[in-house]
Amino acid sequence: MKAYDAEAISALRDKIRLIQTGNKAIYVAGPIKLPIDLDGSTIAFSWYVWLNADETTPDLACLIDRLSRVNLAEWQQSSMLVYGDMQRAEHALIRFHSICHTGDIFGSKRCDCGYQLKQSMKQIVGSGNGALFYLADHEGRGIGLFSKALAYILQENGYDTVDANLKLGFADDARDYGEAIDVLKAFRTKPVTLITNNPRKVEALVKAGMPVSGRVPLWGEASEYNVRYLMTKIARSGHMSERLQSSERWISRDERAREQEEQRRGTIHP
Repeated sequence: MKAYDAEAISALRDKIRLIQTGNKAIYVAGPIKLPIDLDGSTIAFSWYVWLNADETTPDLACLIDRLSRVNLAEWQQSSMLVYGDMQRAEHALIRFHSICHTGDIFGSKRCDCGYQLKQSMKQIVGSGNGALFYLADHEGRGIGLFSKALAYILQENGYDTVDANLKLGFADDARDYGEAIDVLKAFRTKPVTLITNNPRKVEALVKAGMPVSGRVPLWGEASEYNVRYLMTKIARSGHMSERLQSSERWISRDERAREQEEQRRGTIHP
């Protein structure tokens, strides 16, 4: 093993936490100060990153040595963005946000993910306390970026988002929230309010024994680019639709375009 600087190891020691649940182990690094621009205002968040581990060691230098010999850049690590006193506050807003390379980074209008990311951060700040969990292994509802690209090609050929995943041999939704819930439970035992339209997220928390005091819906504005995606979430994935902005004016237009395309190709995909 390499010799590591004792001062550097000392600086890391109080910032790395080990969470053990059953036969799993999760290392959490943080808090790290992260100033973030939200609509022109700089907001101070605390950032944590976690790493799932098959083996654990009480020796921090040994852990660092293992990390330096593994190319973690080829993997995806999830993280948690905390605002306020998420651990002790009576009320805390929580968002489990699945990574979306196209929506979060490029601002794609094929989905409402980028809007949901920014809006949930604003809601957490507005509430005073909470955390956003950025789940890095959830791309394409758990199928990965390359497979998501293939699913997009199928969508451009008439398949909806559910059928596209199924035709590629995946489940409709392959995401697992277990690690994120383990981290949340390690930081908070009081009830949480979840920002989501997805009942599966609420069910996952309740099943894991995490008390849920409420749910806040979060829909972006429907457009010609994403209306079929949004309506498929409701019709086929069970998302709750209390408030979907401006959807009505796009539905008929989208359906007409879909019918015209199917007639042109002479095929129909449900």
